[in-house]
Amino acid sequence: MIASTIVLRPIGQVESGLIDVAQAPKQADEGAPEAWLVIDDAFAAGLTGLKAGDDLILITWLDRADRTILCNHPRGDVSRPVAGVFTTRSPHRPNPLGVHQVTVAAVDGARVRVQSLEAVNGTPILDIKAVLNPDIQQR
Repeated sequence: MIASTIVLRPIGQVESGLIDVAQAPKQADEGAPEAWLVIDDAFAAGLTGLKAGDDLILITWLDRADRTILCNHPRGDVSRPVAGVFTTRSPHRPNPLGVHQVTVAAVDGARVRVQSLEAVNGTPILDIKAVLNPDIQQR
């Protein structure tokens, strides 16, 4: 049975110079700027031990996405055949979770500067997870 309700509480938000969804890069490696992850004080202790150079998986809620879209042209390219959103990285989907791999540039209290984040200013942050690296001891 599928749960009828799932409640998520944002832990912070993205602070970025990207303000227009239409102008934002589709992926981080397409010219995304550095951005700040501004974490709510209630969750700041969760950043303990985080340092510059750490790689993270950032999970965001793409709050400006169209949640009714199930099919589209990948990357908005009409020359490509229509595909279901579950086979693409489209932000427009029933549950618009953003999944971003980022590298920490700096930590300043409850603010974390990250490299190359394509999320726009004000995007809610749902979670942050360390990237697993088999070459180092995991936390």
